[in-house]
Amino acid sequence: MSEQRFGEFVVVRKDGYVAELVLDRPKAMNAVSSEMARSLGAACTALAADPSVRVTALTSSNDRAFCVGADLKERNSFTDAELVRQRPTARAAYTGVLELPMPTVAAVHGFALGGGFELALSCDVIVADATAVVGLPEVSVGVIPGGGGTQLLPRRVGAARAAELIFTARRVAAEEARELGLVDLLAEDARTGALELAGRIAVNSPVGLRSAKKAMRLGQGLDLRAGLEVEDAAWRATAFSGDRAEGVAAFNEKRKPEWPGE
Repeated sequence: MSEQRFGEFVVVRKDGYVAELVLDRPKAMNAVSSEMARSLGAACTALAADPSVRVTALTSSNDRAFCVGADLKERNSFTDAELVRQRPTARAAYTGVLELPMPTVAAVHGFALGGGFELALSCDVIVADATAVVGLPEVSVGVIPGGGGTQLLPRRVGAARAAELIFTARRVAAEEARELGLVDLLAEDARTGALELAGRIAVNSPVGLRSAKKAMRLGQGLDLRAGLEVEDAAWRATAFSGDRAEGVAAFNEKRKPEWPGE
């Protein structure tokens, strides 16, 4: 296993084909400060450029929280001009996770509120445990979700359900969150469950995984005909790859594939 630190508050650990992107500001329950946002953006840039990573799991080093959202203590000291200047840094952190080209799995333990829940929503699959409490409470402090929440939550649970959750700013515990589709899987331990899922995903073709994710992301919201064109383009990008040749050969030879990843 290798480990690389990005600033003080973000760590990337790589074990085989799985990367663990760790939110590591435990004393602040992973509240996203400007420094942490810069580090998260830099870590995502590095991961996106690493062809050896087939799956990324987003986890927390804090026992009580996945991430409680933006650092409101820092924000309280900002002038309007400073808040404007900080906005691109914050956006880059959230879009960095959202735009990772490989499948991503969030491990939600404890509080995932505001920007913290938006980081989880930016992932493809959310694994939670019984301690999880999620929500987008921004309107209760005079702002709105700014890390993608107003767009990602409706895509998960529908417009009316998302409106109820965002407008009331209510927090949702694990069982109800699973019932509503706010999280996808419940595990005894979120991190363990997320890493186990990541391992099951990582045995598959890296070209296939990235192409499938691209097709699903780009096709979301399109009508069926347009979506099928997106899928066809992704299929063509995969069908003539070394991974496809190896996968077919391995199937016929009754052996595990050794993916070239190209």
